Order: sequence, then C-alpha cells, then structure tokens
Amino acid sequence: MSYAGTGETSAVLRQAIEVLPLVRQTTSVRFIAPGSLTRGEFGLFRWDMKPRAGGPAAHFHRAFSESFYILSGTVRLYDGAHWAEAAAGDFLYVPEGGVHAFQNDTDADASMLILFSPGAPRERYFQELAEIEEAGRRLSPAEWAELYARHDQIMI
Repeated sequence: MSYAGTGETSAVLRQAIEVLPLVRQTTSVRFIAPGSLTRGEFGLFRWDMKPRAGGPAAHFHRAFSESFYILSGTVRLYDGAHWAEAAAGDFLYVPEGGVHAFQNDTDADASMLILFSPGAPRERYFQELAEIEEAGRRLSPAEWAELYARHDQIMI
C-alpha cells in the first residue's frame, strides 16, 4: 500500500458517549474498539468487574492473542501455569493457543483493558452470554460446546 509520502485521512475518533456498556450481573464491558472499527487489526474492550465477580474458567483461543492491562483494583490472572495477583499497571500477554483465565475474587471493584489481536468479533460472544444470563437460560453441555466452538473459546 502506497501513500505517496503524504499519508491519508483515515483516523477514527470514537467519543466515550458512543460506547455504551453491555451490563451483566457482575460485569460491565465496553467495546471501545471492536475489530469492525479497526479493520480487523485488533479489538479493545474495557472490562469492569464488581466485587467477587469471578471470571471465566481456564481456556484458550486458536485464532487470536489476548492481552490484559489492569486499570484499577486487583485481578487474579492465570498464565496457564500459575495464578498471580495483578494490580493497576500490570500486564499479561497470552499468545494464540495460550491457556489463561482471570477473576476478581476481592471485595473491591476491578477494571482492565482486554486487547484481542487480530480483531476477532468477540463482542458477539459477550452479547450472547449476556442474553443467556438475562433470559435465565441454563444451557446443556452440548449448547455450551456449540457456543464456545462458534467463538473460538476452547475450555480446559
């Protein structure tokens, strides 16, 4: 791709007011920069957790890496071998295929940024989880397996 030395006008500004949260019982997520906005290069989400919010069980993704940057509070991060207490400013990079998990099991709120690369359409996965929770549905093991398979969520 050539820009003839002058570059191009292609930046995208997204005002905070444009990024509405997806609110669940214990978490709130803001899809700050989904892959649809970043030409599929990455996805950036803000993940806010209430006290004792827990988090996903150990899992991995085949087609994208995931990174976690702690903004506030304490988040327990799992790197596939060990759990670590992470605080504001701490960072975890998980390459494709890397086993990981996270949770807030403290009595305080915690917030982090989650970066996916490339920009997989992860927002639909989290929207589906919220819809299941809101409807009070209980999925069968086969339904969970199908949901995870569609979203590159391989549970350990």
